[in-house]
Amino acid sequence: MDDERKSSKAGEQAAEGLREATSRDEAKNESKMGHDLAKGPDRFEERAKSSDGKSAEEKQKG
Repeated sequence: MDDERKSSKAGEQAAEGLREATSRDEAKNESKMGHDLAKGPDRFEERAKSSDGKSAEEKQKG
């Protein structure tokens, strides 16, 4: 049963490649913007506002 949950070598390599690509892309965007991107909860709020200018809380209130 535990064998079903183990990662394959190919899966682990793909995940590592994705993390590296994401890191490079984030660094490139931060360089263009001239400041670091928000992380954690701040990033959630930043991304939620970017679509329509409202915070996640405002969207839930309707």
